[in-house]
Amino acid sequence: MFTQSRDPNFTIRSATIEDTALILRFIQELADYEKLLHEVVADETTLKQNLFGETPHAKVIIGEYNGKPVSFALYFHNFSTFLGRPGIYLEDLYVQPDMRGKGLGKILLGYLASLTKELNCGRLEWWVLDWNKPAIDFYQSLGAQPMDEWTVNRVTGEALDKLAAQL
Repeated sequence: MFTQSRDPNFTIRSATIEDTALILRFIQELADYEKLLHEVVADETTLKQNLFGETPHAKVIIGEYNGKPVSFALYFHNFSTFLGRPGIYLEDLYVQPDMRGKGLGKILLGYLASLTKELNCGRLEWWVLDWNKPAIDFYQSLGAQPMDEWTVNRVTGEALDKLAAQL
């Protein structure tokens, strides 16, 4: 199913298992832009299992310009105990460099905001790298507010193993 956007050349659709290689390529392109390509360990098998398997853990939308895939967004639900409602957490938003400046990122975020409202979610959230001033400026121009009073914490690898052993 395609969703037509305000740009007659740009449509948005839900990804299918056949898009796995494309999703991986977009993830790698985004990671390369963020200077984090060395951290990508995802592969097609892992993505198929976690995005399209028995228990999908996230959803992906693909943006197509004149029928050619040029962007994607990967999101999943979180939950706000304060609001007592789910939210949508945007893990990745990517538009290929040669397609930037056409408003496609804004359209993708508009789609996700509309989905957030449609599902009666309380908020749409995402992170942005501190050095990515163009993205920060773009998000703030849309009304997004940085949550400076919060510090993100992460436990992975050996630290995750050690923490799990505390059970």
